[in-house]
Amino acid sequence: MKKVRLSVAGAGLIGYRHIEEIQKNPGCELVSIVDPHPPKKIAGLGDNAGLAATASVPVFSSLDEMLGQDTPDGVILATPNQLHAEQALACIRAGVPVFIEKPVAHTVAEGVRVCEAAEAAGVKVLVGHHRRHSPILHKVVEVVQSGVLGQIVGVIGSAVFYKPDSDGYYDGPNAWRRAPGGGPILINLIHEIGNLRAMVGEIVAVQAFTSNATRGFEVEDTAAINFRFANGALGSFLLSDAAGCPKSWEQTSQENLQYPTYPDEDCYTIIGNRGSLAVPTMRLKYYRQDNDRSWYKPFVCETLPVERKDPLAEQIAHFAAVIRGEAEPLVSARDGLQNLRVTEAVVEAAKHGSVVATV
Repeated sequence: MKKVRLSVAGAGLIGYRHIEEIQKNPGCELVSIVDPHPPKKIAGLGDNAGLAATASVPVFSSLDEMLGQDTPDGVILATPNQLHAEQALACIRAGVPVFIEKPVAHTVAEGVRVCEAAEAAGVKVLVGHHRRHSPILHKVVEVVQSGVLGQIVGVIGSAVFYKPDSDGYYDGPNAWRRAPGGGPILINLIHEIGNLRAMVGEIVAVQAFTSNATRGFEVEDTAAINFRFANGALGSFLLSDAAGCPKSWEQTSQENLQYPTYPDEDCYTIIGNRGSLAVPTMRLKYYRQDNDRSWYKPFVCETLPVERKDPLAEQIAHFAAVIRGEAEPLVSARDGLQNLRVTEAVVEAAKHGSVVATV
C-alpha cells in the first residue's frame, strides 16, 4: 500500500500528537511541517518532544510556501482557531484534502464558507472531533440503535474537572483564558456537543445558565445547560473547569494517559423508556419485558465489554482512508459546523437567558 503523504501545520501540543501518530502509522508518511516559529520543546511532553522528533522533514514558515513547493496528499491544520477557515480555504483551492482540528472555524459564518467551498470543489474535509473515533462512543451508538433502551427519553451528562491554578494555564500569554471566549463553553463544550449528537441525535434548542463565582474571572467557570433533541428527548449537562470531580470524559474513558482515570465513574447516562446506559463504564440496566415495566420491578443488569484504542491514532488512520477514497469523513465539515453552531447557541442562551434554536 502506497503511503499517504501528510503535512502538519502547527507544531504545538496537538500538532505534535498528530505528528506522533503519523509516524506510528505504516500507511502514512510525514513530509513537512508548517510553523513560523516551531518550538524546540513542547511543554508537558518532556525534553525529547519537539521538532527533533519530526524525522528531519522540511519546515515551512507558511502554508502558502509549502503548497507552492509541494502538493501533499493531505494537510492537517493544528493551528490557532482564527486561522482555520483561511488555511482550509487555501488547501481547498489547491485541491488537497484537509483535516481541520476542531472547531472547523472560529465563527459559524466562516465555517459556512469552508463547507460551501469544499462542496463546490469536491475536496474532502475532515474535522478533528477525535472522540467520534473512540471505540467507546461507537459502542454507545450501537447500543442506542439496537433498541434495548427503547425510545430515548433523555441524557444526563457532565464535564467537570479542575484546570490548574499554576503552570501558567491562566497567566502570561494565556491570560486570554480569563476573558470572554476563554471559558469552558468555547474551549471544552464543543467536544461534548459532538458526543451528545452522536449518542442521542440532533440538538434543536438550548438553554443555559453560567457562573464565575468560583474563580472570579470575567469569563464563566461553570455552566448548566439544557438540550432539546429532534427526537423529543431532553438533556441536562453540567460543565465546569473549577470542579474537584472526575466525572469527565478525560478522567473516565481511560483514553488519554496524561489524565488519572477512575474506572468506576461515568460522565453520561443515556435514558430510554426501557432502560439506561452509563458511559463509559457501559453499565446497562433494562426491563426484560415491555409489558412489565415499573419502578417496583428489578432491572436486568449487565456490564458490556468495550474495546479501548487511542482515538487520535484511529482518526489519523481514518483520514488516510478518506484520502485513499476508502471512506467518507466520519466528522464532515457540515458536522463540525453544526457542533460549532450549537456551542455558539449555548453562549447566546446564557447571555440573554433565552431558549435558542440551533437549526
